[in-house]
Amino acid sequence: MTILVTGGAGFIGSNFVLDWLRGSDETVVNLDALTYAGNLRNLASLQGDARHVFVKGDICDRALVGSLLQTHQPRALLHFAAESHVDRSIHGPGDFMRTNVEGTFALLESVRPWWLALDSSAKEAFRFHHVSTDEVYGSLGMDDAAFHEAHPYQPNSPYSASKAASDHLVRAWHHTYGLPVLTTNCSNNYGPYHFPEKLIPLMIVNALAGKALPIYGDGLNVRDWLYVTDHCSAIREVLARGRVGEVYNVGGWNEKTNREIVETVCALLDELKPDPAGSYRRLITFVKDRPGHDRRYAIDARKLERELGWRPAETFETGIRKTVQWYLDHTDWVTEVQSGAYRDWVQANYGERAATA
Repeated sequence: MTILVTGGAGFIGSNFVLDWLRGSDETVVNLDALTYAGNLRNLASLQGDARHVFVKGDICDRALVGSLLQTHQPRALLHFAAESHVDRSIHGPGDFMRTNVEGTFALLESVRPWWLALDSSAKEAFRFHHVSTDEVYGSLGMDDAAFHEAHPYQPNSPYSASKAASDHLVRAWHHTYGLPVLTTNCSNNYGPYHFPEKLIPLMIVNALAGKALPIYGDGLNVRDWLYVTDHCSAIREVLARGRVGEVYNVGGWNEKTNREIVETVCALLDELKPDPAGSYRRLITFVKDRPGHDRRYAIDARKLERELGWRPAETFETGIRKTVQWYLDHTDWVTEVQSGAYRDWVQANYGERAATA
């Protein structure tokens, strides 16, 4: 038995591959283009493991994907590959349209003829699992009910618009062609191997370097936070027992403001690696907000609990402590990913944002 994973060297994808192989001998064929956020160091522990077959390639390459399907005959395809950073999508939306929209379309069209040619039992057993985001639903007011699976799509950034488009493609290929799909829309993930452009790892890395901790606007934007291994366990449950054609929201039941997140990271670093210069809170800097910044996301994950019995194992308090400790224990990984290209990106995004307070 084999599964095919796209984007399995990225943050969530690599955590999923590692988690899968900790609990299963089923082979993982891992297709990743190794763009800036894809890192084979994440998978170093699998070197020499015959259960992990890595293939460097682009999901838009239909010939390659078709060849992998024919060769490995996977029982499922789990689609993690995506451009996923809102700020990057504002600076360069084209990459997001290509990977998230064209890439998903190419995958669906590669899978469709192969799946149609399978024998009846294999055809019935196959699943195309599309991993998406809560950002497709838009922004909530502070007193609004959390996002449920039937919430209208109202994407507000090039990133969320591209993911919304990919969700609609997956839905259409199910309803038009009968492709057996599953979709999960997750809240903000955090944990090991998170590329340090996102809020939590950026704050950890900057704090340890004595750099400013930039918070957009007033810092009161709210996100629901999900520890990445909890996300992996939810995907396993949906893949195993989810109803074909259904959408499942995956959340951590942890709504926090950005300011709370940064202050929590500072407090943990003050405890675990104190700075002689004083509390890391001294580095907090409020900067000009980004365009179209959604005010609040919140996930209603009761459908997943009701139908499949899933709830997250980690609280935010346990998950964030594990995350900070991981970065303290893996400074070599951080140093490696902070390439010149990464430094140029940080300067482009934050360098011209004057402090507002």
